[in-house]
Amino acid sequence: MTKDESKTKQSPRWGLLRPFLLVGAFALIVGLVSCLDAPRFTRIELTDAETARVIWATTVRDGTPITLTWHNSLFDLDVIEEFVTENGVLIQTAVTFTDPRGVPPPIVAPSDVDDLYHTGGAFHARGLRRPFTRIVYRIGEIGNPKMTIGAHTIEFKRAVGFGGSIVLTTRAVGDE
Repeated sequence: MTKDESKTKQSPRWGLLRPFLLVGAFALIVGLVSCLDAPRFTRIELTDAETARVIWATTVRDGTPITLTWHNSLFDLDVIEEFVTENGVLIQTAVTFTDPRGVPPPIVAPSDVDDLYHTGGAFHARGLRRPFTRIVYRIGEIGNPKMTIGAHTIEFKRAVGFGGSIVLTTRAVGDE
């Protein structure tokens, strides 16, 4: 058998195997890609509690930072609450009650935060994992709460006025 004859005998085999090899390679690639985590999204809605009017609604990629700032009139401290979205839930990750003198607030353990919200004083806590899917914000005359989601800031008092309430709800996109 000559070299040319052996090539022609292998060609029909390769021709029969090629579709199976291509389908197998394609299946392997699809399997690997499906193992990767696809980005998830969270729907956030702010509504007027009295009228159910939607004030702001958006869908964000999970991990998007959200910040709520307000003034605690009882202790005369500015407050910064930090959140991220995760699988349809708003997770509070940090909170700071700032010292009005500009002194860096003491760092506290996440387990102390609930008590410190009520007892006052400046503090800073990181490493929180407080999940929320619904929060009702009551708007006072002094607090001036503002929520920043991406490049958009919602001024709560401007949206519903003094004495109004805003309901924040979250859900994973695709949930019915």
